[in-house]
Amino acid sequence: MTKTELVDFVCKNQDGLTKKAGADIIDAVFEAMQKSIKADEKFSYPGFGTFVVRSRKARTGRNPRTGEEIKIKASRTVGFRPARAFKDQL
Repeated sequence: MTKTELVDFVCKNQDGLTKKAGADIIDAVFEAMQKSIKADEKFSYPGFGTFVVRSRKARTGRNPRTGEEIKIKASRTVGFRPARAFKDQL
């Protein structure tokens, strides 16, 4: 699903909501999620799941073209743990 499809879905289910207003609401929701993840290192939505910050250790990898060993530095990323209710629906 793309952002446009999400905006269309939200606007279709809410009478009188313009696409501009729907896009603004979705942007605000994702901005709030980003700020929460950055500040608290987690964002939880009951019944859907939890986004958490995960740390990856530095490691050695291989360049697929040359086979040469390369060093991959440590990094942080966001992981997702689905809620049990969400997993049961799949």
